Amino acid sequence: MADIIELETARLRLRQWRHSDREPFAALNSDGRVMRYFPVPLTRDASDAMIERCQRLIEQRGWGLWAVERKDGDAFVGFVGLHIPVPDLPCSPCVEAGWRLAFEHWGHGFATEAAAEALRFGFETLALTEIVSFTSLCNRPSIAVMQRLGMTRDPQTFEHPSVPAGSNLREHCLYRLSHQHWNAR
Repeated sequence: MADIIELETARLRLRQWRHSDREPFAALNSDGRVMRYFPVPLTRDASDAMIERCQRLIEQRGWGLWAVERKDGDAFVGFVGLHIPVPDLPCSPCVEAGWRLAFEHWGHGFATEAAAEALRFGFETLALTEIVSFTSLCNRPSIAVMQRLGMTRDPQTFEHPSVPAGSNLREHCLYRLSHQHWNAR
């Protein structure tokens, strides 16, 4: 078991998951506005299982997809962090920056703020040489976050193997950020 790392920004805490996160996370995962860029909304059981996987990975590595809360009242925002995705992606092996926020927390810069802190941790503490992020081509909100983070889009797209064939969400774009480019910012 690793030491659990928790991060802070000016407005947010990135922390280990708690039992009290289950209800708001299930609400987020069943919200059609949040899940429109995913093949299906998550059931309560699937949402709880995702929390358990995130908790377990943080316990094993010390880092991962952290629960995010606002410091001004502890409101649950969603998750942001770093993850090692499935090995059959064209960028694998890699570490991915990812996020999913409750709809009421969109438009406040929280995803960018928390992801920037996760990138800092990944480059400064984990000494990663590169961090990637990817999403379906139609997910403009996440693409905008990747661009604000200074990530660069690969020219080629790819079909995500976990998205069903024929889905308009299957074709993905890939963004990258090298440690060297992050340092130069």
